[in-house]
Amino acid sequence: MSTATEPSSIERSTTPAEREYVESDAGRDIACPQSRRARPIATYRLQFRKEFTFNDALQIVPYLARLGISHCYASPFLRARPGSAHGYDIVDHSVFNPEIGTEAEFASFVSELHAHGMGLILDIVPNHMAVATNDNPWWMDVLEDGPSSPYAGFFDIDWRPLKPDLAHKVLLPVLGDQFGKILEEGQLTLTLDDGAFTLCYFERRFPIATRSIGRILKYRLEVLIQELGVENADIVEYQSILTAISHLPARTEADVDKIAEGRRERDVIRRRLNTLIQTSLAVRTFLFENVRQFNGVRGDARSFDLLDELLLDQSYRLAYWRVAADEINYRRFFDVNELAAICMENPIVFEQAHRLIFRLIEQGMVDGLRIDHPDGLYDPLDYFTHLSTTLSRPNNSTDESDSDAGSFYLVVEKILGRGEHLPEEWPVHGTTGYEFLNAVNGLFVERSHVKECDAIYSKFVHDRPDFKILAYRCKKLIMDASMSSEISVLGHELDRISEQDRSSRDFTLRSLTEAICEVIACFPVYRTYITADGVPERDQRYVEVAVARAKRMNPAVNESVFDFVRDSLLLNYPDQLPEHLREQARIALQRFVSRFQQVTSPVMAKAVEDTAFYINNRLVSLNEVGGDPEKFGIATSAFHQQNLDRLAHWPHSLLATSTHDTKRSEDVRARINVLSELSKEWRTLVFRWSRLNQRKKAEVDGESAPSRNDEYLLYQTLLGTWPVGQVSSQDRPQYIERIQQYMLKAMHEAKVHTSWISPHIAYEQAVNEFVAGILRDTPRNAFLESFEPFARKIAEFGIWNSLSQTLLKLTCPGVPDIYQGTELCDLSLVDPDNRRPVDFTLRNAALDEFERSSNTAGEDYLPLIQNLIERRHNGILKLFVIWLVMKHRQRHPDVYTNGTYLPLTIHGSHQENLCAFGRAEGNCRVIVVVPRFLSQLVTDPNDLIGSDVWDDTSLNLPKEFAGIEFRNILTGKIVPQGDQSGDAAILISQILNDLPIALLCSIE
Repeated sequence: MSTATEPSSIERSTTPAEREYVESDAGRDIACPQSRRARPIATYRLQFRKEFTFNDALQIVPYLARLGISHCYASPFLRARPGSAHGYDIVDHSVFNPEIGTEAEFASFVSELHAHGMGLILDIVPNHMAVATNDNPWWMDVLEDGPSSPYAGFFDIDWRPLKPDLAHKVLLPVLGDQFGKILEEGQLTLTLDDGAFTLCYFERRFPIATRSIGRILKYRLEVLIQELGVENADIVEYQSILTAISHLPARTEADVDKIAEGRRERDVIRRRLNTLIQTSLAVRTFLFENVRQFNGVRGDARSFDLLDELLLDQSYRLAYWRVAADEINYRRFFDVNELAAICMENPIVFEQAHRLIFRLIEQGMVDGLRIDHPDGLYDPLDYFTHLSTTLSRPNNSTDESDSDAGSFYLVVEKILGRGEHLPEEWPVHGTTGYEFLNAVNGLFVERSHVKECDAIYSKFVHDRPDFKILAYRCKKLIMDASMSSEISVLGHELDRISEQDRSSRDFTLRSLTEAICEVIACFPVYRTYITADGVPERDQRYVEVAVARAKRMNPAVNESVFDFVRDSLLLNYPDQLPEHLREQARIALQRFVSRFQQVTSPVMAKAVEDTAFYINNRLVSLNEVGGDPEKFGIATSAFHQQNLDRLAHWPHSLLATSTHDTKRSEDVRARINVLSELSKEWRTLVFRWSRLNQRKKAEVDGESAPSRNDEYLLYQTLLGTWPVGQVSSQDRPQYIERIQQYMLKAMHEAKVHTSWISPHIAYEQAVNEFVAGILRDTPRNAFLESFEPFARKIAEFGIWNSLSQTLLKLTCPGVPDIYQGTELCDLSLVDPDNRRPVDFTLRNAALDEFERSSNTAGEDYLPLIQNLIERRHNGILKLFVIWLVMKHRQRHPDVYTNGTYLPLTIHGSHQENLCAFGRAEGNCRVIVVVPRFLSQLVTDPNDLIGSDVWDDTSLNLPKEFAGIEFRNILTGKIVPQGDQSGDAAILISQILNDLPIALLCSIE
């Protein structure tokens, strides 16, 4: 919410204080890296935290190398808020997180990676920093010196907000209750240490500006003078310090020389005061008594006036956390008050935030970057361009197959909407892979059963949900409950713009604010990327679609106000404005559009991902980051087209199936997708379970708890996570607690019966007791007797879904990414459940078994496969597939990186139950065949192996593959050769007889 008059990009001018800082400390050039490792073949995501350090990671490098991983993909490891479980709440970009390890330990970890021929990709956070801590030096300096701090321009703070009382202050919504109540209960206490005064609120510390401490030092001064005498040396020094304080510049000072002098004098004052306190018992006693009196006496409201007045003189205002939505004046990460946005468009911020990262890259210790939340940036293209230019080296690569070998590897966490493509002008290598995740997941959703699944859900919850309407309402809820301050700022900015032209002057502030809110609620994508350089055609389309929808949703509103919003967002300046006002209008419009674009993304994320996805429970495997629950599965042709597009435009993009942000792991989704196949059985059972469990519900506020919708979510969650085999008496309580914690989070996110802001304890307790009750292992639990057989059936088919999507991820165009632990069956839910410890000892032992078999049998893996199929419930079969395919990728990297992608045609009675494609590069040919909807072929999953379930179904081979002898590398078996004369066909039963997935490779 900066009030700068020129909202440009990285090249914008800096403030005098910032320039002074850069000249004194931060103006050194950044050396570009002179070398880098090759593009990643496969990545493995590691979540660093105090429970998993650099030393822990070092120990598993040999395992990852054996698995075939080329690059570790590290969560942020710069200094974060103490106890951070994820690393995205960075407090200092210049140092390593001490909870994760030292720089020396990091160097040892990287050396181990290099010793195994591996590299490192680092997740970085350019959008925001943690401010709910005492450890952020930039933020603490801003709190002390306000707008005159050299770091004031580092954060996106509106120093002239709509509320005049907040002028030149930062609103800090950190209190647990109203300010007056907190103050008069004595929860805010003044302290004095080392010559500096500090305000304490539990573990939080807030600086008391040195320019304001004269209030404390002057209080009762006559008492000290009377005790020591006016000529006393300590009194002379004391009054000299007061004089020095009176000459400190105000927090609104803009003169760089005065600011620099004031900061130096401030430090001198603190040293002098501390020395005086240490050497004079009288002064020390006097000041500590003043501190005691400033802290007031509980029960005496007037005794807190001194502290209240002192706090009014600070560059911050402490407030009840609930006021944040309406009055907060710094831009946040989404609606998280504890994460303040930083101005990465400021060149000093860019340099300071990346200095350590650039040094690690220059030293060859980091080989690629993953950019977190780029949609929060002021101008993502400008940021990527600056980053790419800084990091790219001369194109002297010897890898002729890599057309952009001279560019540093960058991927971005960009969430793409339906039909949206990554902007091709971005100098990056692709995304983190959510579009692939949702496409490959949709491949295993039975599209033909959409009406049945709709009917089941509608009947169960007694409603006919419309996801578009739900998303629209959730966006309006978020804007009203969490982000009304941001919307209000946009409304006032547009109102000022409207006043400049007679054709728009009659639009009221209210009508403009409401129109903005409606357009955002109807926005089809996370954000647009309109800059002063122009309006991309795609973005013009998105704006026009949003405005058209807003008009339809508000037929009683005059269309002209929406037209004005549209024209403003498309930078259409009023033609009739006098020339001397055109430039002012241009600047104002650019600022408005940039702020608007930074708001639509968090609204979309919070409303759709973190609200609607927890309300719309028709088939919860579709409710994934970047997903579209309205899209009930995809056709194989659409899946192939996405792969072709990726190969053509973003061949180095990551391919994800699980991440640290996914709502459910890949294996949980693979199970839940089976419900789309077994819709009739699901319909019968889910209503039976509800009847059986009705007596375990409680009544809260006159309604049953859990609600029908929460209950529907719970049954799907249980099917997706039900432990393999019998649940032991020791494991059952832990599992029940996991489900209870998940349901609590899901209900909070849904914001229907309870929420994070206003928890409904009675409802939450009722759901907790319901979960425990239906899962209690008792002889008379009829629900479990009905549930467990179906859960085992779902799990069986889910195994093959999981193996199919794993093979697709490892062979489609792009870079396969494995989230920690998911190389075995992983039944995790949303964080923090997906950050549980990973048993690498078990995984290492499994690789030992594979390697022993390989040494004994060569390429004949059939005996091992048969053994692993019998033990498939332990997930080792999935690891085996990854291990074998990764070995093949390492031997033939070009066919997977640059190879032609050929969708293959399938004929026969079960052609809809298969997906197949070929890859070709040079003399290497690869064919991938995976099944789907296997419950349509067999009732018992065991019948998939060793029997002909595929009937006449065959795989057509194009001429590029005809006449070639293929070996299934997963079993070692050779499949019959194709016809030398042209197109040929192979019976699917000859490919999938021993294992229901296949990777065929031309025999060398």
